[in-house]
Amino acid sequence: MLQQIDRVEGLQRVNDFVVKFANVNGSGSASANALFAKAVLRMGVTATPRNIFPSNIQGLPTWYEVRISEAGHLAARGGGPDLMVAMNPQTWKQDVTSIEPGGYLFYDNTKPIPADKFRPDIVVIGVPLTEMTNKAYSDSRQRQLFKNIVGLGALSALLDMDPAVIEQLLGEQFKGRDKLIAANVQALHMGRDWVKQNLDCPIGLTLRHADTVGDRIFIDGNSAAALGAIYGGATVCAWYPITPSSSLAEAFSRYCSRMRVDKATGRNNFAIVQAEDELASIGMVIGAAWNGARAFTATSGPGISLMQEFVGLAYFAEIPAVIFDVQRAGPSTGMPTRTQQTDITICAYASHGDTKHVLLLPEDPYECFEFGALAFDLADCLQTPIFVMLDLEIGMNDRLTKPFDWDDRRRMDRGKVMTAEELEAGKLFGRYLDLDGDGIAYRTLPGTHPTKGAFFTRGTSKDRMARYSEEGADYQENMERLLRKHNTARSLVPAAVERKSDVPTRLGVIYYGSTSPAIAEADLLLAEQGIHLDLLRVRGFPFGDEVEAFIAAHDHVFVVEQNRDGQLRSLLVNELEISPKKLGKVVHFDGTPISARFITGAIAACTEKAVS
Repeated sequence: MLQQIDRVEGLQRVNDFVVKFANVNGSGSASANALFAKAVLRMGVTATPRNIFPSNIQGLPTWYEVRISEAGHLAARGGGPDLMVAMNPQTWKQDVTSIEPGGYLFYDNTKPIPADKFRPDIVVIGVPLTEMTNKAYSDSRQRQLFKNIVGLGALSALLDMDPAVIEQLLGEQFKGRDKLIAANVQALHMGRDWVKQNLDCPIGLTLRHADTVGDRIFIDGNSAAALGAIYGGATVCAWYPITPSSSLAEAFSRYCSRMRVDKATGRNNFAIVQAEDELASIGMVIGAAWNGARAFTATSGPGISLMQEFVGLAYFAEIPAVIFDVQRAGPSTGMPTRTQQTDITICAYASHGDTKHVLLLPEDPYECFEFGALAFDLADCLQTPIFVMLDLEIGMNDRLTKPFDWDDRRRMDRGKVMTAEELEAGKLFGRYLDLDGDGIAYRTLPGTHPTKGAFFTRGTSKDRMARYSEEGADYQENMERLLRKHNTARSLVPAAVERKSDVPTRLGVIYYGSTSPAIAEADLLLAEQGIHLDLLRVRGFPFGDEVEAFIAAHDHVFVVEQNRDGQLRSLLVNELEISPKKLGKVVHFDGTPISARFITGAIAACTEKAVS
């Protein structure tokens, strides 16, 4: 009944496989694909979906990949899918080629496809989706949209999914539109019934109810960061659209419409400005922050390049600002819709002259929320730009994460801000005067006092009282104070998280950000090979004492990251004066998310070479 060439034995797996959908743009497939992923989650099985799309999406193919893992693995598995749902003739050849040996190909066989278009080592499953929908629906748009649901129904039967779960999701999606719910449920069962009547099912890949999801929520990092900005007190966002960060500003706008509107007057207590370019957007953020607002921008690598001059102004004039950088593949335009960790160096040292900036490195949507709020406290306390370093993998893809936590007793930390009363009482004020020895001067908000405090700022050299000065001693004193302030930040950024091996080892791994799930899985695989590792996840820059101590405690440390040049490794060498020979470079930079398979292979090969 299944079209098996040479009767190949198909893969046999329960709650542990990868499904990939090859989509046709404009077909409405995105909604059905998302329904599939959510249904897996509702069955209690961990699922991690990823949208794969080109930067010029008009008329070009897209894919949607879902890793299903009852073991709870969230990283991209690497390799090809176990089940390819091939709905795009344009990508047929590459889609069929990518399937794992023994895997399954699901396609619409309304029109016959020659046998030489298949592979002898896969199981081929044809379902006449177009034929069925053409018979059931007369409207062309209905045919296309319901074809996706018919296909989902067919897939649910093949994988032995619980149809009640999908029906419930359809009810929630179309709540209040009973006719639409009924029509979608009918289409779902049209596909299920045809498969049950005409094919051997389920196939070797099956889904069973489990309990690995728990109370985790399902959200993308950009939305989480935007919500963190709300809780962090942000009221101003100035941005210029750029992939993959635009959805962060858009999410902030949605949250503001619910949480930043005065209930009594209907007045908006926020300002969101789409600027004419990236330089203008960061300029607006700095202007708003100088006047006391909590302000941010969201951008990606090309935007960071264009913002350099104003970032330097904020650093030297000491003005709070938050910059969410959702990294993508560079340089130049690079690959706008592919993920990398390529902006670490440019953000750490952004602008000309001697600059050092604070970076926050979240690993998942939970930390995107947490660091999204924390960034505004740090910006105020340190009076400087704070970079929150997401990437496309975290920012644009939904992921399971623990529920967000917020203490309602928490209050915004505005740092060293002098009040009108303190100024009137004669408290010593010098805008760039370090009274406490931590490098952080006191500031005033414009208009705090009619005659005292700071009313203007400048990007030129000045003395400790903010008077213009090109005297070498004044300039040097100021630059040394800024370095003291950066050193103070070491105790304020989130500390690195260490996870020690169960077996004593002299090998360590340092990693950060979206690499985290792949590292966790790779650690298990390497332990099975007898390679035991201590792990350290860096969460911020400048590095805390624990990072230097971790490196000192190990004979060799692998630094795993997603860029060509090993940018975090370079920071470690430069800032901590570590011998480059002690830090092994494990880099992945083809634009796809790093996988446990890649990390395992790279570290195992290096370890074997060292032993031999």
